[in-house]
Amino acid sequence: MLTVKRMKQADRAYVMPRVKSFYQSDAVTHAVPEKILQRSFEQAVSNNPLIEGCMLYQGDKHAGYAYLTHMYATEAGSCVMIEELFIEPELRGQGLGHAFFDWLFSAYPDAARFRLEVTPENSRAAALYKRMGFEPLTYCQMIRE
Repeated sequence: MLTVKRMKQADRAYVMPRVKSFYQSDAVTHAVPEKILQRSFEQAVSNNPLIEGCMLYQGDKHAGYAYLTHMYATEAGSCVMIEELFIEPELRGQGLGHAFFDWLFSAYPDAARFRLEVTPENSRAAALYKRMGFEPLTYCQMIRE
């Protein structure tokens, strides 16, 4: 059974090594500076209403973490973006990803849209997302940093 709790400052020692692992995996296509990863954690455990950190547990054992951001899209309404979802490698394939999305959809019943990004190389995650009802959005994203 999966339990999701709000991330706290005390979770740093668990979360940050996994964040670094996430950013060195096939889930990400570009390097992100350490100071940005640290800043994201700080914001996720603050009172910032735009980002929240979630701790995932299987029983009393850490199972992973997630970062969620909240936004509004004019064509949809209130949106929840799954920025990062990390499940411990040895726990993958046991239904925890599915359980996380079940929790997410019930925790945010008023969200008009749930959104996430997935790299083509991360086919296992993409398969889960498709099973959970996600479909490709064919926009080309552009950024300015």
